[in-house]
Amino acid sequence: MIDTHAPTLPREPLARQLKRRKPIEQMVAASGTDGSPGGGRLKRSLGLWQLTMISVGATLGTGIFVVLGSSVPMAGPAVWISFLIAGVAALLSAVSYAEMAGAVPVSGSSYSYTYATMGEGLAWVCGWCLVLEYGVSVAAVAVGSAEYVNETLRIFGLALPVELSAPPGGADGSIVNLPAIVLVLLAMVLLIRGVNEAAWVNTVMVVIKIAVLLLFVGIAFTAFQASHYETLMPMGAAGMSAAASRLFFSYIGFDAASTAGEEAKNPQRDLPRAIILSMAIVTALYILVAIAAVGAREWSWFDGTEAALLIILQELTGAEWISLIFAIGAVVAIASVVLTVLYGQTRILMTMARDGLVPRVLGRVDRRTGTPVMGTLICGVVIAVIAGLIPLGQLADATSIGTLFAFMLVNLSVVYLRRSRPDMERTFRVPFFPVVPLLGAAMCVYLMVNLGLSTWWVFLAWMVLGAFLYLGYGRRHSQASLAARAEAAQPARDA
Repeated sequence: MIDTHAPTLPREPLARQLKRRKPIEQMVAASGTDGSPGGGRLKRSLGLWQLTMISVGATLGTGIFVVLGSSVPMAGPAVWISFLIAGVAALLSAVSYAEMAGAVPVSGSSYSYTYATMGEGLAWVCGWCLVLEYGVSVAAVAVGSAEYVNETLRIFGLALPVELSAPPGGADGSIVNLPAIVLVLLAMVLLIRGVNEAAWVNTVMVVIKIAVLLLFVGIAFTAFQASHYETLMPMGAAGMSAAASRLFFSYIGFDAASTAGEEAKNPQRDLPRAIILSMAIVTALYILVAIAAVGAREWSWFDGTEAALLIILQELTGAEWISLIFAIGAVVAIASVVLTVLYGQTRILMTMARDGLVPRVLGRVDRRTGTPVMGTLICGVVIAVIAGLIPLGQLADATSIGTLFAFMLVNLSVVYLRRSRPDMERTFRVPFFPVVPLLGAAMCVYLMVNLGLSTWWVFLAWMVLGAFLYLGYGRRHSQASLAARAEAAQPARDA
């Protein structure tokens, strides 16, 4: 790593530094180590199956178990179309991710892709959006776990006191969301132990949550009533679009696989396959469960209903053992999302730390565990506090806008790299180029526009904070800029 305190290197003009790109070959060569003395390397231990399960684990569950209840009142019975719209928008971006993951097989996801194509300025913006996306989504999903934990306990005649099962500020006098905090901290501990162990635990959890969702579909279709779909869009197309913008939050996990570029055994082959395969699995299950749920209960029933799927099962069967299985499966599903998205958060920050844009401590890889221990510990504690204190709705919308902006940049990165490096080896190519990536970018903009004004103000404040952090720290410690300045100063030293 270049000496960031070297006094002989003049500062690079800001405009030039913001446009400075990091060569892909340099990224690949430097991958796997934090570059500091004693820094370890990430372990390449993940195959196609584990990568697919990471992507499915980070995606499947959030929209069905947590956000469905608040989305049906917005879209009505057309909520399955909202899922489809959000899924198509995500798929358009997913194929762009697949191409970039095969061409730039390193950790960092869309942050690294943007750095290689559009320069340090937009890379910082993208990375800062990813910090918002991953960190806040972990908290948002963990917040939704409290109701399912309580439903599980109620089957045994127990329940957490209301003061300990919801964020503060509610009319019920709640103080802290204890299940959310515990869930995040458990995921943090598992990730510190090692990625291979965490990947296998996640695989087991993914299999369980797919099984419980299929169980719900089978039971819900026994009570299906076509009359529930007679008025498809009671809130109009605007309601359906607004629901699609919120439900896009349910698809953000697929890019978690792309953060595993340095821990995959064969990233150029397996990452594109894992991303596309996971999107197909998740979209099909989301739409199937949404159709079954609205078929079993009128859309107005969902208004204000938490843990909607579990309550439907309880009302249809009256069997406590089925409710118990589903409630436990829901908690496992949410835990799987927390685990895999927290994993992605730590790898994004690790890559940004390696590039000098955030403090180096976030990127140090422990030689024994092969994981960024301090970065994982810091992320876990901060996110646990957020999960315990902030309500779900505010978190979900803030996550969506950061995600959509990052996805837009990835779509544009594909277009740029195809034009600037047409002969570069690619293990996957976006079909119907350039229509698909440009359409993907346009869909991201469309969904961003449909988010509320308050969400935009939160996003703007986040970007202003990011600009201060970049100017105060990242600009001075940027490894790409320091390397360029050192190279430019070398002839003068030689003379």
